[in-house]
Amino acid sequence: MSRPTTESLRLLPWIGAEGKPCYLIGDGDGYVSRLADDIESVQLGMAVDLLAHTDDLLSDRSATPEQLRYVIARLAESLRDVHRVARSRGARLAAPGRADHPE
Repeated sequence: MSRPTTESLRLLPWIGAEGKPCYLIGDGDGYVSRLADDIESVQLGMAVDLLAHTDDLLSDRSATPEQLRYVIARLAESLRDVHRVARSRGARLAAPGRADHPE
């Protein structure tokens, strides 16, 4: 039995115990892969909504420091999520043996 390579690992869009990354070993066609795809889609959509909210808040001269700190905290969370999605997708695009990846 061969050991899975790092190319067969998928970084999942959630974290595990103690904030450690979670990975999926497989071909990308199973339930967990579809669930991860759905969660990534939600995370990216929420990032777009948060950017729009941030734009509105920044243009509001009466925004309080508390409101700004809150939106900055949410932006940091969203940026972590989007960065994880980008790393995961980038790793899968670069994986050798993919049908859409020229070797």
